[in-house]
Amino acid sequence: MKLIVTGGAGFIGSNFIFHWRSAHPEDQIICLDKLTYAGNLSTLKDILDAPNFKFVKADICDRPTVYALFEEEKPDVVVNFAAESHVDRSIEDPSIFLKTNILGTSVLMDACRKYGITRYHQVSTDEVYGDLPLDRPDLMFTEETPIHTSSPYSASKASADLLVLAYHRTYGLPVTISRCSNNYGPYHFPEKLIPLMIINALHDEKLPVYGDGKNVRDWLYVEDHCRAIDLIIHKGKVGEIYNVGGHNEMANIDIVKLICKALGKPESLIEHVTDRKGHDRRYAIDPAKIHRELGWLPETKFADGIKKTIDWYLNHEDWWQPIIDGEYQNYYQQMYGNR
Repeated sequence: MKLIVTGGAGFIGSNFIFHWRSAHPEDQIICLDKLTYAGNLSTLKDILDAPNFKFVKADICDRPTVYALFEEEKPDVVVNFAAESHVDRSIEDPSIFLKTNILGTSVLMDACRKYGITRYHQVSTDEVYGDLPLDRPDLMFTEETPIHTSSPYSASKASADLLVLAYHRTYGLPVTISRCSNNYGPYHFPEKLIPLMIINALHDEKLPVYGDGKNVRDWLYVEDHCRAIDLIIHKGKVGEIYNVGGHNEMANIDIVKLICKALGKPESLIEHVTDRKGHDRRYAIDPAKIHRELGWLPETKFADGIKKTIDWYLNHEDWWQPIIDGEYQNYYQQMYGNR
């Protein structure tokens, strides 16, 4: 099998590539990534010269380049991780989110229609459902929960989901969609909550927490997410949406306190800052469908996953320090400048 994995130099995309290479070593993977601020080619440095792996620097919105790649490689499967994904950035500048997350998705599906694939998989988010009240722990997002977006980011992802489903209904494109809860684990870009708090705490810097910090998220270890996508691609029903959740609901403030304790840092480093505009209070995914139909369950308890994540950041300063210093985007030039 030959896969094109878009956004494969990002957090979840790179972990998916590592998972797939381990689970299906005979398959070929083409990683297509624009290498924006969140794409880090050094994450893939150990496999860049592997015979069944190829990296292509390109924008999914660049139709001629995408078409040329499909014509040359003739992929069987396309997995789309490529997205602008940080809510704060979408509030500051929605336009790039609309372009990449909606128009880029349409370019990929047009290429799939033109050149043929056996599966197009769209990686989405639980944020398309909006939020849930803190005082109703019985409520969870199911695949039938109406879309009710809160930010330009979630609106762009919901739009992409609807477009994917429309391509299936109108053109018969073989698609699946997964909507995941908050991921955590290795190679997570340092602007996100968990890596930001780990790195700031290591430097004895303030730990900025939005509002009262009681916003609840369902945390999913990234390897469990990758297993779920693998299952959906191989066994999922075409045209279906699958929610992928971790059964690990935690308030942001509790996660920050846990990180302080794990690193032996005082909670006095915590600093409550002005809340994000339109900040969702609670996300909670019901993954009953993917368990019932495909047999998937999250294997990583949060206590184990957060320990592995903290240990990874402690042992991989060589990965995140160049990001903090702003030097990591030079890696592409170092690797490919003379090729």
